[in-house]
Amino acid sequence: MSETLTLDFQYTTSIDKLWSALTDSSKLAKWITENDFKPIVGYRFQFRMPPMNGWNGIIEGEVLIVEAPNRLSYTWESGEKHIVTWTLQDLGNGKVNLHLEQSGISNEQALQGAKWGWTTWSGQLEKLLEQ
Repeated sequence: MSETLTLDFQYTTSIDKLWSALTDSSKLAKWITENDFKPIVGYRFQFRMPPMNGWNGIIEGEVLIVEAPNRLSYTWESGEKHIVTWTLQDLGNGKVNLHLEQSGISNEQALQGAKWGWTTWSGQLEKLLEQ
């Protein structure tokens, strides 16, 4: 079984500001976690979270696609390897749609965990964009 999580979020912002929040390491740290991300295809990075329940807190990634300001994709590996793809669409009137696809999820628990995580982080992202 391989499942894909798809979520859409709408923000009142510019597409360039949203792109920056997805690709700038210091901004990512404000809504996801500490990281050494760079939007360069082939670049390997880590998201570092507090360790818990025997998990070291590290998510390994490699950048796959960078098409500013419309598409960003990277691997997301912590136990199993997923592919995260963000697609940004300018809706006009100062609104931008952010579409998330996370593929390669092997079980319902991982699917629900990813859904909970991204939904929680999207609220943090919204606060960052309002600053």
